[in-house]
Amino acid sequence: MSQTDNDHNITLTGTVVDRTGQPLYGATVHLQHTTHEVLTDRGGRFRFLTGQKIPAIVEVSFVGYETRVDTFNSFDPIRIQLQESANRLNDVVVVGYGTQRRKDLTSSISSVKQADVAAIPVASFDAQLQGKAPGLQINSNTGTPGDGVFVRIRGTTSINADNNPLYIIDGVFVNNTSLQSINTGGRETSPLADLNPADIENVEVLKDASATAIYGSRGANGVIIITTKRGRFNSPPKLSLDVSTGTNWAPKLWSLTTGPQHAMLENEFYENSYADAVAAGNAAGEAKYQTPPFTGSVWNPTASTKRGTPDIQKTYDRLDQLFRHGNLQNYNLSLSGGNKETQYYFGAGFTHQDADIRPLYFERGSFKFNLDQKVTDWLQVGTSNNFSRTYRKQGRAGDGPDGGLLQSALHTPTYLPPFDSTGKPLNYAGFDNLSILIEYYDVHTISLRYIGNFYAEAQLLPGLKFRTSWSLDYNNYNESQYWNNLTQDGAPPTNGLATSSLTQNTTWIDEQTLSYNTRLGGKNSIGLVIGNTLQSNLITNTSAQGTGFPNNSYTDISSAATRTASQSWTKGNLASFFGRFDYNYASKYFLEASFRADGSSKFGEDNKWGYFPSIGGSWRLKNESFLRNVKTISDLKLRASYGITGNQNGISNFAALGLWSGSSGYPDNASGDQPGTSPQQLANKDLKWERTAQANIGLDLGLFQDRITLNANIYNKRTTNVLLALPIPGVTGFTSYNSNAGIISNKGYEIGLSTVNLKTHGLTWTSNFSVSGNVNKVVYLPSPIYEYSRDWVVMQQGSPMYSFWLYKQLYVDPKTGASVFQGETNGTLPTSARQILGNAMPKFFGGFNNNFSYAGFDLGILFSYQYGNKVMNLNRFFGEGGGTRDANRVMFADQLNRWTHQGQVTDVPRETAYGLSYTTDQNSRFMEDGSFIRLKDLTVGYTLPASLTGKWKVGAIRLYFVGTNLWLHTKYTGPDPEANTTATQTIQGLDLGTPPQPRAVQFGINATI
Repeated sequence: MSQTDNDHNITLTGTVVDRTGQPLYGATVHLQHTTHEVLTDRGGRFRFLTGQKIPAIVEVSFVGYETRVDTFNSFDPIRIQLQESANRLNDVVVVGYGTQRRKDLTSSISSVKQADVAAIPVASFDAQLQGKAPGLQINSNTGTPGDGVFVRIRGTTSINADNNPLYIIDGVFVNNTSLQSINTGGRETSPLADLNPADIENVEVLKDASATAIYGSRGANGVIIITTKRGRFNSPPKLSLDVSTGTNWAPKLWSLTTGPQHAMLENEFYENSYADAVAAGNAAGEAKYQTPPFTGSVWNPTASTKRGTPDIQKTYDRLDQLFRHGNLQNYNLSLSGGNKETQYYFGAGFTHQDADIRPLYFERGSFKFNLDQKVTDWLQVGTSNNFSRTYRKQGRAGDGPDGGLLQSALHTPTYLPPFDSTGKPLNYAGFDNLSILIEYYDVHTISLRYIGNFYAEAQLLPGLKFRTSWSLDYNNYNESQYWNNLTQDGAPPTNGLATSSLTQNTTWIDEQTLSYNTRLGGKNSIGLVIGNTLQSNLITNTSAQGTGFPNNSYTDISSAATRTASQSWTKGNLASFFGRFDYNYASKYFLEASFRADGSSKFGEDNKWGYFPSIGGSWRLKNESFLRNVKTISDLKLRASYGITGNQNGISNFAALGLWSGSSGYPDNASGDQPGTSPQQLANKDLKWERTAQANIGLDLGLFQDRITLNANIYNKRTTNVLLALPIPGVTGFTSYNSNAGIISNKGYEIGLSTVNLKTHGLTWTSNFSVSGNVNKVVYLPSPIYEYSRDWVVMQQGSPMYSFWLYKQLYVDPKTGASVFQGETNGTLPTSARQILGNAMPKFFGGFNNNFSYAGFDLGILFSYQYGNKVMNLNRFFGEGGGTRDANRVMFADQLNRWTHQGQVTDVPRETAYGLSYTTDQNSRFMEDGSFIRLKDLTVGYTLPASLTGKWKVGAIRLYFVGTNLWLHTKYTGPDPEANTTATQTIQGLDLGTPPQPRAVQFGINATI
């Protein structure tokens, strides 16, 4: 504050910022006891010229923040920091086809401000939401950027149909199913990685039936609504630049045996196996294991001629060759603003993220354009547009040896050299040579994506509004790969293998809604929404393959000696009609009911239409007379809802039809094969909608002026008519047919707790804690379904999905060193001894977030956690084979803990080829506790003083540091308990050849003008 000629004419100046030090544009600053009131400029600055004497008192308010009163006690400018409002009851929440105040909700909805997690360096924004919303389970299955993410809202409801939530971006229903067709070891890319997280304003997670039933067939797995950034009417242009760079690296990796250790263990295996063969009188075994494979310091050449004579005193570290410190770069520029009739937002971004394994990386360039125009005082039109181009340098990981990067590095024995004495690359036991893979890997994808819509909104009468929109989601997905003649896929006689696949996914939606809101008398409010939606989805694919190339300089299929091609298309249509009614009496009693009818082309003639109702109510007890004057309780509301949603996603567009294939030919020795047709799929005219009924009871509580807020829910979901491919006898000519045959149950709870722990003039500390638990059960299934190699995973009646079906190793006998299994009889294990010993679903999961701010500094700490889930460590299964897989697999260092003498207590059995210890594949010894707590995000920022940036004519400058995955506590012996081998949704908790999530640090700067 500066003084003029006398104390009666003074100038008051200051700056208003948020908890991170960012200026708040448009905050209201009122000089108490006067009529003076001003708005802050884009730098958060304000200025009064007044006759008030010192001290002068100002009241500062801003939407979504707590009002603050400050006093001018000196002549210097003051800095006023506002805190986000703990009382968020008046916040506007995006719901199905509209918005509501949070205090009026009858449903369970969680909100996430994307700005709080946008700096976490993952390609797909859904991975950033881990630990941020109760009931939302997210696992990053792999450390490769752009890969698919496991997302579940309140459990898994289906087997063959889709379990992913519905994603809506600015009113557009977007595709979240990967278009990938090339083999990358079972993993799939994420279509959501096409969206730039920097363009997102907030995310709403709709969980119960009251919130999701209005989306009918789309809402069974929950709904995630993404609202992107827009301009503001009557605001000057605001230019924002955010630049960050950093590096990532792998966490602690697997411990492997050295060359000498490997040789010692393998010789011991031979010696033990020979002794056991002699004891059993097995002549063939005596001959096989009589001579240990390692003599002195070299491999016995009689055991393998392919490997020559490598020096076993050496240890070749392929993991260090594969893993790297990767580069992270992120650039985002935006311009927003508006006048009386127009508001606009332009955003452009570029992201580069290296995977923690060579040579994979992800790049995305994006452009965002949102525009809203008031044509008249009753008509407004607008558009949302997102353009992106993503480039993925992909690689095989997960399952399968050919071309597998991590398999070649991890599962190749460490004593074997990568090259012979002449420099010729060597590969072993089905794995490619890692050096060749890294240097010549050529698997990549280019995705061109447009997501956009156009709308017109007319205010027909007071309270009556009509809206029409047309939306498009278009994705051109171009895949290409070439395997040269040094790789197994391209080696002679193939002489090079090239594949090209072009997939185009086009979804258009035409939607109309009519909404009416009014008040009846002083206490009654009603709202009504009716509408219809027409949707069509078309997917086309053209692919080609070529083999036999002159040399590795030719990689286009046109240069191949042998060329083949294929083409396919599929199309599905959906028509919907929906409505919602809500009633509010005196802000105490709330009622909401919705209904939707969906007609899908996927189902049988008599079952195309599905009908999905819901009803919900809430009672805000705080507004009752008996609680109105209880100051300790600032809010108390009870909620209850019930509804039915449907599911048709994840099954074929022609699932109910009998199909024929035209690719069959009749053999004709004289003139070659003649064209013909053959049956491809059985018809099922009775195929119908999968239905999920859900009941929810909730509590919202606020204490001490909402310094403490609690949100709690319990729910019960039951899915019937489960869409399933049922097996049928092979004599029919088919292996399965599409049917409705199953019931799945999910029961659980969610708790979210927010607290304002400390709030002083300069220092604030807020916390958010969430915990969620879900119990999944297959209530009915005609017959068990076995998944994955060796049937490790089973789904059967009475057990959870993702259950592990194993033989239970009780202990290792200290006298003999042999594994002792439950159900073992006379040295044999009948199949009946196998049992379900755990599953991949956690007992509970959640997050713990803390935010601190002081004098321009801000600190954010986010932990995510999960408890009670099991993981099958299949890397150990292959790497701790007791010597039985020497030619195929590395030996892990834990094999050194094997039993060697009587009285030794260990869970690693004596090495031998005989008995059950190493011949029992489905051994519970490799099932581990996957519980963890992870420091997901650590952010430290400093905003330069406004007095300094004001001189530079800059709104604000913030410097920041972000650390990701810097700490992990888990009993799991692999690098990452979230790792999962395959993206197939019916399989979780299998860790094999999957790169872990990297640790990362970034430094950045954000500036606004």
